[in-house]
Amino acid sequence: MSAHILIVEDDRVTRMRLGGYLRGLGYRVTEVEDAGSMEEIIDSDPPEVLLLDVGLEGKDGLTITREQRARSRVGIILLTSRDEQVDRIVGLEMGADDYVTKPFDRRELAARIKNLVSRIADIGRSAPRPGAVDDFGPWHFDRIRHRLVSAARVEQLTGQEFDLLNALTSNPGITFGRTRLCEILGRGTWQPGDRTIDVLIGRLRKKLEADPTSPEWLLTRPGEGYCFVPP
Repeated sequence: MSAHILIVEDDRVTRMRLGGYLRGLGYRVTEVEDAGSMEEIIDSDPPEVLLLDVGLEGKDGLTITREQRARSRVGIILLTSRDEQVDRIVGLEMGADDYVTKPFDRRELAARIKNLVSRIADIGRSAPRPGAVDDFGPWHFDRIRHRLVSAARVEQLTGQEFDLLNALTSNPGITFGRTRLCEILGRGTWQPGDRTIDVLIGRLRKKLEADPTSPEWLLTRPGEGYCFVPP
C-alpha cells in the first residue's frame, strides 16, 4: 500500500497543486487547511508523513509539530516561506524531521518525502554491525522501537534522531563528518551554514546526557564532526 501523506496548508492553490503532484507520484494524499481538520484525519486514518505549513492561522505548524511529536513518530516536514535560520532550527528542535523553504522545487520535496517514508518503513529492519553499542550508562538503546530506555524514564526518538544515533553507536569511536551524516539522513551534501546536524546532536544530548553541556558519549571533534565514545 502506498504511503499516506497529509498536507496541512491554508493556501488552497498551493494545497491542491501539491496534492495533485504527489498523487501523480503514487502517494495517497489527504489535504486539509487547519489543525482541527488535521486532527480528525489523524484519528481516523493516520498518515506516514505530515507536510505542515508553518504559517497556519490559529494553531501554527510549530505548535502542531510539538504536539504530534509528543504523541507519535509520524514523519514531519515543515513548509515555510520564512527564510530565517532561527525558524528552521526551532522546527527541528521541536521534532520536525525536515523542512523545505517556499518557493520549493517539487522534485526536491518529493525526494525528501521518499527518503523519510523509506526511513519510517525501515523501522526494525536494519541490524546493527558487530561491535555496535546498545547499553551505555543508564540507557538501553531500543533499536526496534526507536527509543532510549532507562530505569527512570523512556525517551522516544524521532526518525532523524534515531538514524543519527544508530549510525554513531553502530560505529563506536569513529568520527563522522557533517557531510557523511547528512548523507545518512538523506539530506544530500552538507552546506556551510546548515545546522541540521548540530541541532539533532543537541536534541540527542538533552535526551541522553546527564549534562548536555559536558557530554560523556556524543562528543564533538573540532574541525572533524561527531563521534560516539563507548563506555
